[in-house]
Amino acid sequence: MKLKAYTPGTIIEPFRIRSVEPLDFTTVEHREKALESAGYNPFLLKAEDILIDLLTDSGTGAMSSKQWAGMIASDESYAGARSYYRFEKSVRDITGFSHVMPTHQGRGAEHILFHSIAGSGKIIPNNTHFDTTRAHVENCGAEARDLVIDEAADPALIHPFKGNMDLEKLADLIRTEGAESIPIIMVTVTNNSGGGQPVSMENIRRVSELAKEHNIPFFLDACRFAENCWFIHEREAGYADTPVIEIARELFSYADGCTMSAKKDGMANIGGFLAMNDGILAAQCRSFEILMEGFPTYGGMAGYDMEAVALGLYEAMDERYLAYRVRSIEYLGEKLLAAGVPIIQPTGGHALYIDAKSMLPHIPWNQYPAWSLANGLYLLGGVRGVEIGSVMFGLQPDGTEKPAAKELVRLAFPRRVYTQSHVDYLAEIVIELAGQRDRLTGYTIIEQSPVLRHFTAKFLPRESS
Repeated sequence: MKLKAYTPGTIIEPFRIRSVEPLDFTTVEHREKALESAGYNPFLLKAEDILIDLLTDSGTGAMSSKQWAGMIASDESYAGARSYYRFEKSVRDITGFSHVMPTHQGRGAEHILFHSIAGSGKIIPNNTHFDTTRAHVENCGAEARDLVIDEAADPALIHPFKGNMDLEKLADLIRTEGAESIPIIMVTVTNNSGGGQPVSMENIRRVSELAKEHNIPFFLDACRFAENCWFIHEREAGYADTPVIEIARELFSYADGCTMSAKKDGMANIGGFLAMNDGILAAQCRSFEILMEGFPTYGGMAGYDMEAVALGLYEAMDERYLAYRVRSIEYLGEKLLAAGVPIIQPTGGHALYIDAKSMLPHIPWNQYPAWSLANGLYLLGGVRGVEIGSVMFGLQPDGTEKPAAKELVRLAFPRRVYTQSHVDYLAEIVIELAGQRDRLTGYTIIEQSPVLRHFTAKFLPRESS
Protein backbone atom coordinates (compact mmCIF):
# COMPACT_ATOMS: atom_id res chain seq x y z
CA MET A 1 0.00 0.00 0.00
CA LYS A 2 1.41 3.38 -1.02
CA LEU A 3 0.01 6.54 0.61
CA LYS A 4 0.33 10.09 -0.61
CA ALA A 5 2.69 12.31 1.31
CA TYR A 6 0.96 14.46 3.92
CA THR A 7 2.26 17.47 5.83
CA PRO A 8 0.33 17.95 9.11
CA GLY A 9 -0.88 21.45 9.89
CA THR A 10 -0.22 21.02 13.60
CA ILE A 11 3.27 22.00 14.74
CA ILE A 12 4.23 19.75 17.64
CA GLU A 13 7.00 20.19 20.20
CA PRO A 14 10.15 18.91 18.44
CA PHE A 15 11.37 17.06 21.53
CA ARG A 16 10.36 14.41 24.05
CA ILE A 17 10.14 15.11 27.78
CA ARG A 18 12.20 12.73 29.93
CA SER A 19 12.35 14.65 33.18
CA VAL A 20 9.51 16.59 34.79
CA GLU A 21 9.23 19.21 37.51
CA PRO A 22 5.94 19.27 39.45
CA LEU A 23 3.95 22.52 39.41
CA ASP A 24 2.52 24.04 42.57
CA PHE A 25 -1.18 24.88 42.41
CA THR A 26 -2.30 27.64 44.78
CA THR A 27 -5.55 29.40 45.65
CA VAL A 28 -6.42 33.02 45.00
CA GLU A 29 -6.28 33.60 48.77
CA HIS A 30 -2.75 32.18 48.93
CA ARG A 31 -1.64 34.35 46.02
CA GLU A 32 -3.13 37.47 47.57
CA LYS A 33 -1.04 36.94 50.71
CA ALA A 34 2.07 36.07 48.70
CA LEU A 35 1.79 39.20 46.56
CA GLU A 36 1.25 41.41 49.58
CA SER A 37 4.31 39.90 51.28
CA ALA A 38 6.31 40.62 48.13
CA GLY A 39 5.42 44.30 48.22
CA TYR A 40 3.17 43.76 45.20
CA ASN A 41 6.26 43.14 43.09
CA PRO A 42 6.21 39.89 41.06
CA PHE A 43 10.03 39.86 41.00
CA LEU A 44 9.97 39.34 44.77
CA LEU A 45 7.58 36.37 44.72
CA LYS A 46 8.92 32.94 45.62
CA ALA A 47 9.08 30.60 42.64
CA GLU A 48 7.13 28.00 44.59
CA ASP A 49 4.14 30.36 44.55
CA ILE A 50 4.08 30.52 40.73
CA LEU A 51 2.09 28.18 38.47
CA ILE A 52 3.27 29.36 35.03
CA ASP A 53 6.38 31.54 35.16
CA LEU A 54 6.73 33.86 32.17
CA LEU A 55 8.73 36.53 33.96
CA THR A 56 11.61 35.98 31.54
CA ASP A 57 13.00 33.60 28.95
CA SER A 58 16.51 34.33 30.26
CA GLY A 59 18.18 31.27 31.74
CA THR A 60 14.86 29.56 32.39
CA GLY A 61 14.84 27.07 29.52
CA ALA A 62 15.34 23.32 29.47
CA MET A 63 18.68 22.01 28.25
CA SER A 64 19.06 19.05 25.92
CA SER A 65 20.55 15.65 26.63
CA LYS A 66 23.56 16.62 24.49
CA GLN A 67 24.11 19.74 26.57
CA TRP A 68 23.96 17.75 29.82
CA ALA A 69 26.40 15.22 28.40
CA GLY A 70 28.77 18.00 27.38
CA MET A 71 28.59 19.49 30.87
CA ILE A 72 29.69 16.21 32.43
CA ALA A 73 32.75 16.15 30.15
CA SER A 74 33.74 19.75 30.95
CA ASP A 75 37.17 21.02 31.94
CA GLU A 76 37.21 23.30 34.98
CA SER A 77 40.82 24.47 34.68
CA TYR A 78 41.23 28.08 35.79
CA ALA A 79 43.18 29.04 32.65
CA GLY A 80 43.19 27.50 29.20
CA ALA A 81 40.40 24.98 29.79
CA ARG A 82 39.35 22.73 26.90
CA SER A 83 35.79 23.90 27.48
CA TYR A 84 36.76 27.50 26.71
CA TYR A 85 38.29 26.56 23.37
CA ARG A 86 35.18 24.60 22.39
CA PHE A 87 33.08 27.60 23.42
CA GLU A 88 35.33 29.99 21.48
CA LYS A 89 35.23 27.77 18.38
CA SER A 90 31.40 27.79 18.35
CA VAL A 91 31.17 31.56 18.81
CA ARG A 92 33.76 32.21 16.09
CA ASP A 93 32.10 29.77 13.70
CA ILE A 94 28.72 31.50 13.99
CA THR A 95 29.73 35.16 14.45
CA GLY A 96 33.09 35.34 12.70
CA PHE A 97 34.48 37.64 15.43
CA SER A 98 38.16 37.26 16.28
CA HIS A 99 38.12 38.04 20.01
CA VAL A 100 35.72 36.15 22.29
CA MET A 101 35.41 36.98 25.99
CA PRO A 102 33.09 34.83 28.13
CA THR A 103 31.03 36.63 30.78
CA HIS A 104 28.69 35.44 33.49
CA GLN A 105 25.73 36.78 31.49
CA GLY A 106 24.79 39.54 29.06
CA ARG A 107 24.99 42.39 31.52
CA GLY A 108 28.59 41.38 32.27
CA ALA A 109 29.38 41.96 28.60
CA GLU A 110 27.52 45.29 28.69
CA HIS A 111 29.40 46.35 31.81
CA ILE A 112 32.80 45.65 30.25
CA LEU A 113 31.95 47.23 26.89
CA PHE A 114 30.39 50.46 28.12
CA HIS A 115 32.99 50.92 30.85
CA SER A 116 35.54 50.84 28.02
CA ILE A 117 33.86 53.20 25.54
CA ALA A 118 31.12 55.29 27.17
CA GLY A 119 31.32 58.43 29.28
CA SER A 120 29.92 61.88 29.89
CA GLY A 121 28.88 63.63 26.69
CA LYS A 122 28.67 60.40 24.70
CA ILE A 123 25.51 59.11 23.00
CA ILE A 124 24.76 55.44 22.38
CA PRO A 125 22.06 54.99 19.71
CA ASN A 126 20.08 51.75 19.57
CA ASN A 127 16.85 50.69 17.94
CA THR A 128 15.52 50.30 21.50
CA HIS A 129 17.67 49.78 24.58
CA PHE A 130 16.48 47.15 27.02
CA ASP A 131 16.64 47.78 30.76
CA THR A 132 20.14 46.59 31.66
CA THR A 133 21.65 48.03 28.47
CA ARG A 134 20.17 51.44 29.19
CA ALA A 135 21.24 51.24 32.84
CA HIS A 136 24.86 50.45 31.93
CA VAL A 137 24.99 53.27 29.37
CA GLU A 138 23.56 55.79 31.82
CA ASN A 139 25.68 54.51 34.71
CA CYS A 140 28.75 55.46 32.65
CA GLY A 141 27.39 58.98 32.19
CA ALA A 142 26.37 58.55 28.55
CA GLU A 143 22.95 59.00 26.98
CA ALA A 144 20.96 56.04 25.66
CA ARG A 145 19.07 57.18 22.54
CA ASP A 146 16.29 55.03 21.01
CA LEU A 147 15.91 55.37 17.22
CA VAL A 148 13.39 52.70 16.28
CA ILE A 149 11.20 53.24 13.20
CA ASP A 150 7.94 55.18 13.66
CA GLU A 151 5.86 52.12 12.75
CA ALA A 152 6.88 50.57 16.08
CA ALA A 153 4.80 53.16 17.94
CA ASP A 154 1.51 51.60 16.79
CA PRO A 155 0.97 48.31 18.67
CA ALA A 156 -1.72 47.08 16.25
CA LEU A 157 0.15 47.87 13.04
CA ILE A 158 1.25 44.83 11.06
CA HIS A 159 4.80 45.33 9.80
CA PRO A 160 7.28 42.49 9.20
CA PHE A 161 10.25 44.26 10.82
CA LYS A 162 9.02 46.69 13.46
CA GLY A 163 12.35 46.39 15.25
CA ASN A 164 14.26 48.24 12.53
CA MET A 165 16.51 51.19 13.27
CA ASP A 166 15.29 54.45 11.71
CA LEU A 167 18.12 55.22 9.30
CA GLU A 168 17.14 58.85 8.78
CA LYS A 169 17.09 59.49 12.53
CA LEU A 170 20.48 57.79 12.88
CA ALA A 171 22.00 59.86 10.05
CA ASP A 172 20.54 63.03 11.57
CA LEU A 173 22.01 62.14 14.99
CA ILE A 174 25.46 61.66 13.47
CA ARG A 175 25.16 64.93 11.52
CA THR A 176 23.96 67.05 14.46
CA GLU A 177 25.99 65.54 17.31
CA GLY A 178 29.11 64.50 15.40
CA ALA A 179 30.58 61.04 14.99
CA GLU A 180 33.08 61.75 17.77
CA SER A 181 30.18 61.86 20.27
CA ILE A 182 29.00 58.38 19.26
CA PRO A 183 31.45 55.70 20.40
CA ILE A 184 29.27 52.87 19.15
CA ILE A 185 26.01 52.16 17.30
CA MET A 186 23.99 49.23 18.62
CA VAL A 187 21.03 47.28 17.29
CA THR A 188 19.12 44.81 19.49
CA VAL A 189 17.96 41.63 17.74
CA THR A 190 15.17 40.97 18.32
CA ASN A 191 13.92 44.31 19.69
CA ASN A 192 12.82 43.22 23.17
CA SER A 193 11.44 46.50 24.53
CA GLY A 194 9.59 47.04 21.26
CA GLY A 195 7.60 43.83 21.52
CA GLY A 196 10.14 41.20 20.49
CA GLN A 197 10.06 42.55 16.95
CA PRO A 198 12.74 41.50 14.44
CA VAL A 199 15.20 43.59 12.47
CA SER A 200 15.60 42.96 8.74
CA MET A 201 18.88 42.02 7.10
CA GLU A 202 18.54 45.05 4.82
CA ASN A 203 18.27 47.32 7.85
CA ILE A 204 21.32 45.73 9.48
CA ARG A 205 23.25 46.12 6.24
CA ARG A 206 22.37 49.79 5.87
CA VAL A 207 23.16 50.59 9.52
CA SER A 208 26.52 48.92 8.97
CA GLU A 209 27.18 51.01 5.86
CA LEU A 210 26.30 54.22 7.71
CA ALA A 211 28.53 53.27 10.63
CA LYS A 212 31.48 52.48 8.36
CA GLU A 213 30.99 55.73 6.45
CA HIS A 214 31.54 57.65 9.70
CA ASN A 215 34.09 55.22 11.21
CA ILE A 216 31.80 54.33 14.13
CA PRO A 217 31.90 50.75 15.48
CA PHE A 218 28.66 48.81 15.00
CA PHE A 219 27.68 46.20 17.59
CA LEU A 220 24.70 43.88 17.95
CA ASP A 221 22.90 42.99 21.16
CA ALA A 222 22.59 39.44 19.89
CA CYS A 223 20.87 37.57 22.72
CA ARG A 224 17.99 36.48 20.44
CA PHE A 225 19.89 36.32 17.17
CA ALA A 226 18.47 32.91 16.16
CA GLU A 227 14.86 34.05 16.50
CA ASN A 228 15.67 37.19 14.51
CA CYS A 229 17.27 35.08 11.79
CA TRP A 230 14.16 32.87 11.65
CA PHE A 231 12.00 35.93 10.98
CA ILE A 232 14.39 36.96 8.21
CA HIS A 233 14.09 33.43 6.81
CA GLU A 234 10.28 33.65 6.90
CA ARG A 235 9.63 37.30 6.00
CA GLU A 236 12.48 38.82 4.00
CA ALA A 237 12.78 38.33 0.26
CA GLY A 238 15.69 36.15 -0.83
CA TYR A 239 16.11 34.16 2.38
CA ALA A 240 13.39 31.50 2.21
CA ASP A 241 15.86 28.87 1.00
CA THR A 242 18.81 30.00 3.12
CA PRO A 243 19.62 27.90 6.23
CA VAL A 244 19.29 29.84 9.47
CA ILE A 245 22.96 29.34 10.34
CA GLU A 246 23.97 31.03 7.07
CA ILE A 247 21.57 33.88 7.77
CA ALA A 248 23.19 34.25 11.19
CA ARG A 249 26.68 34.34 9.70
CA GLU A 250 25.63 37.05 7.29
CA LEU A 251 23.92 39.02 10.07
CA PHE A 252 27.09 39.04 12.19
CA SER A 253 29.30 39.82 9.18
CA TYR A 254 27.90 43.35 9.03
CA ALA A 255 28.84 44.08 12.66
CA ASP A 256 32.14 44.82 14.39
CA GLY A 257 31.16 42.97 17.54
CA CYS A 258 28.33 41.95 19.83
CA THR A 259 27.18 41.49 23.38
CA MET A 260 25.36 38.24 24.09
CA SER A 261 23.31 36.82 26.90
CA ALA A 262 23.64 33.08 26.31
CA LYS A 263 20.71 32.62 28.68
CA LYS A 264 18.49 33.31 25.67
CA ASP A 265 19.55 31.91 22.29
CA GLY A 266 22.53 30.20 23.88
CA MET A 267 19.95 27.80 25.37
CA ALA A 268 21.80 27.78 28.70
CA ASN A 269 20.91 28.65 32.28
CA ILE A 270 23.79 31.10 32.70
CA GLY A 271 26.53 32.66 30.62
CA GLY A 272 27.25 35.16 27.89
CA PHE A 273 30.05 36.75 25.94
CA LEU A 274 31.51 39.90 24.45
CA ALA A 275 32.98 39.43 20.99
CA MET A 276 34.63 41.79 18.51
CA ASN A 277 37.23 42.22 15.77
CA ASP A 278 39.09 45.26 17.13
CA GLY A 279 42.21 43.93 18.86
CA ILE A 280 43.00 47.21 20.63
CA LEU A 281 39.51 47.50 22.13
CA ALA A 282 39.57 43.78 22.96
CA ALA A 283 42.79 44.18 24.95
CA GLN A 284 41.22 47.03 26.92
CA CYS A 285 38.09 44.97 27.56
CA ARG A 286 40.08 41.91 28.65
CA SER A 287 41.90 43.97 31.27
CA PHE A 288 38.59 45.06 32.72
CA GLU A 289 37.21 41.51 32.38
CA ILE A 290 39.96 40.18 34.64
CA LEU A 291 39.07 42.82 37.21
CA MET A 292 35.29 42.30 37.14
CA GLU A 293 34.47 38.87 35.66
CA GLY A 294 37.47 36.55 35.77
CA PHE A 295 40.39 35.26 33.74
CA PRO A 296 39.71 35.66 29.99
CA THR A 297 39.33 31.90 29.40
CA TYR A 298 36.47 31.56 31.88
CA GLY A 299 35.22 35.10 32.48
CA GLY A 300 32.60 34.30 35.10
CA MET A 301 31.52 30.98 33.57
CA ALA A 302 32.20 27.47 34.78
CA GLY A 303 33.59 25.06 32.21
CA TYR A 304 30.33 23.14 32.17
CA ASP A 305 28.43 26.33 31.34
CA MET A 306 30.74 27.01 28.40
CA GLU A 307 30.09 23.46 27.17
CA ALA A 308 26.32 24.03 27.39
CA VAL A 309 26.55 27.28 25.41
CA ALA A 310 28.91 25.83 22.79
CA LEU A 311 26.19 23.29 21.93
CA GLY A 312 23.18 25.49 22.68
CA LEU A 313 24.09 28.16 20.13
CA TYR A 314 23.61 25.58 17.39
CA GLU A 315 20.47 24.06 18.93
CA ALA A 316 18.89 27.53 18.95
CA MET A 317 19.19 27.61 15.16
CA ASP A 318 17.40 24.30 14.61
CA GLU A 319 14.62 25.22 12.20
CA ARG A 320 12.07 22.74 13.57
CA TYR A 321 12.60 24.19 17.02
CA LEU A 322 12.31 27.78 15.77
CA ALA A 323 9.12 27.04 13.82
CA TYR A 324 7.57 25.49 16.94
CA ARG A 325 8.69 28.33 19.23
CA VAL A 326 7.46 31.16 17.03
CA ARG A 327 4.20 29.34 16.30
CA SER A 328 3.52 28.90 20.04
CA ILE A 329 3.59 32.67 20.55
CA GLU A 330 1.55 33.25 17.39
CA TYR A 331 -1.05 30.70 18.54
CA LEU A 332 -1.52 32.53 21.83
CA GLY A 333 -1.78 35.83 20.00
CA GLU A 334 -4.52 34.51 17.73
CA LYS A 335 -6.58 33.41 20.72
CA LEU A 336 -6.21 36.76 22.48
CA LEU A 337 -6.96 38.84 19.39
CA ALA A 338 -10.08 36.79 18.72
CA ALA A 339 -11.25 37.69 22.25
CA GLY A 340 -10.50 41.40 21.76
CA VAL A 341 -7.38 41.53 23.95
CA PRO A 342 -5.00 44.24 22.62
CA ILE A 343 -1.47 42.97 21.96
CA ILE A 344 1.64 44.03 20.06
CA GLN A 345 1.27 42.83 16.48
CA PRO A 346 2.66 40.87 14.83
CA THR A 347 3.67 38.53 17.65
CA GLY A 348 7.37 38.21 18.38
CA GLY A 349 9.69 35.27 18.77
CA HIS A 350 10.21 34.90 22.50
CA ALA A 351 7.22 36.59 24.11
CA LEU A 352 3.73 37.94 23.72
CA TYR A 353 3.17 41.57 24.78
CA ILE A 354 -0.22 42.73 26.08
CA ASP A 355 -0.97 46.40 25.47
CA ALA A 356 -1.97 47.45 29.00
CA LYS A 357 -2.43 51.09 28.01
CA SER A 358 -5.24 50.12 25.65
CA MET A 359 -6.64 47.44 27.92
CA LEU A 360 -6.72 49.60 31.09
CA PRO A 361 -7.47 53.17 29.94
CA HIS A 362 -8.91 54.00 33.38
CA ILE A 363 -5.44 53.71 34.99
CA PRO A 364 -3.13 56.69 34.22
CA TRP A 365 0.52 56.08 33.36
CA ASN A 366 1.76 57.32 36.74
CA GLN A 367 -0.34 54.67 38.45
CA TYR A 368 1.36 52.01 36.32
CA PRO A 369 -1.34 50.18 34.33
CA ALA A 370 0.99 47.44 33.08
CA TRP A 371 2.11 46.72 36.64
CA SER A 372 -1.53 46.42 37.65
CA LEU A 373 -2.23 44.03 34.78
CA ALA A 374 0.79 41.87 35.61
CA ASN A 375 -0.34 41.59 39.22
CA GLY A 376 -3.86 40.77 38.07
CA LEU A 377 -2.59 37.86 35.99
CA TYR A 378 -0.81 36.45 39.02
CA LEU A 379 -3.77 36.87 41.35
CA LEU A 380 -6.25 35.34 38.92
CA GLY A 381 -4.23 32.45 37.54
CA GLY A 382 -0.83 32.16 39.18
CA VAL A 383 0.85 33.47 36.02
CA ARG A 384 3.93 35.66 36.42
CA GLY A 385 4.77 38.08 33.62
CA VAL A 386 6.78 41.30 33.64
CA GLU A 387 5.91 44.96 33.20
CA ILE A 388 7.66 46.85 30.41
CA GLY A 389 6.31 50.32 30.98
CA SER A 390 6.64 53.34 33.22
CA VAL A 391 7.93 51.41 36.23
CA MET A 392 10.77 49.94 34.17
CA PHE A 393 11.54 53.02 32.05
CA GLY A 394 9.78 56.01 33.66
CA LEU A 395 12.44 57.01 36.20
CA GLN A 396 15.01 59.33 34.57
CA PRO A 397 18.70 59.72 35.54
CA ASP A 398 17.93 63.10 37.15
CA GLY A 399 15.22 61.55 39.37
CA THR A 400 12.21 62.87 37.44
CA GLU A 401 9.47 60.69 35.98
CA LYS A 402 8.05 60.56 32.50
CA PRO A 403 5.71 58.08 30.80
CA ALA A 404 7.27 55.19 28.95
CA ALA A 405 6.66 54.90 25.21
CA LYS A 406 4.41 51.89 25.83
CA GLU A 407 2.71 50.20 28.78
CA LEU A 408 3.20 46.49 28.14
CA VAL A 409 3.04 43.20 29.98
CA ARG A 410 5.51 40.75 28.51
CA LEU A 411 4.77 37.04 28.73
CA ALA A 412 8.19 35.54 27.93
CA PHE A 413 8.26 31.83 27.14
CA PRO A 414 11.12 29.75 28.56
CA ARG A 415 12.63 27.57 25.85
CA ARG A 416 11.42 23.96 25.64
CA VAL A 417 9.51 24.17 28.94
CA TYR A 418 5.75 24.60 28.47
CA THR A 419 3.33 22.70 26.22
CA GLN A 420 0.25 23.72 24.29
CA SER A 421 -2.06 22.96 27.21
CA HIS A 422 -0.13 25.50 29.27
CA VAL A 423 -0.64 28.03 26.47
CA ASP A 424 -4.38 27.25 26.34
CA TYR A 425 -4.61 27.78 30.11
CA LEU A 426 -2.72 31.04 29.77
CA ALA A 427 -5.09 32.28 27.07
CA GLU A 428 -8.05 31.43 29.28
CA ILE A 429 -6.64 33.43 32.19
CA VAL A 430 -5.78 36.50 30.09
CA ILE A 431 -9.21 36.53 28.45
CA GLU A 432 -10.97 36.16 31.81
CA LEU A 433 -8.90 38.98 33.29
CA ALA A 434 -9.79 41.18 30.32
CA GLY A 435 -13.43 40.62 31.23
CA GLN A 436 -12.69 41.87 34.76
CA ARG A 437 -10.46 44.77 33.70
CA ASP A 438 -12.59 47.39 35.46
CA ARG A 439 -11.77 45.76 38.80
CA LEU A 440 -8.04 46.48 38.39
CA THR A 441 -6.63 49.58 40.09
CA GLY A 442 -3.38 51.50 39.91
CA TYR A 443 -0.37 51.29 42.20
CA THR A 444 1.82 53.68 44.20
CA ILE A 445 5.54 53.11 44.65
CA ILE A 446 6.51 53.29 48.32
CA GLU A 447 10.13 52.12 48.07
CA GLN A 448 12.53 52.12 45.12
CA SER A 449 16.16 52.05 44.02
CA PRO A 450 17.59 54.81 41.81
CA VAL A 451 18.66 52.30 39.11
CA LEU A 452 16.64 49.38 37.68
CA ARG A 453 13.97 49.99 40.30
CA HIS A 454 11.54 47.42 38.92
CA PHE A 455 13.62 44.55 40.29
CA THR A 456 13.23 45.51 43.96
CA ALA A 457 10.59 48.28 44.31
CA LYS A 458 7.72 47.95 46.77
CA PHE A 459 4.15 49.04 45.96
CA LEU A 460 0.73 49.58 47.44
CA PRO A 461 -2.50 49.21 45.45
CA ARG A 462 -4.58 52.36 45.16
CA GLU A 463 -8.19 52.49 46.22
CA SER A 464 -10.85 51.99 43.54
CA SER A 465 -12.25 55.26 42.22
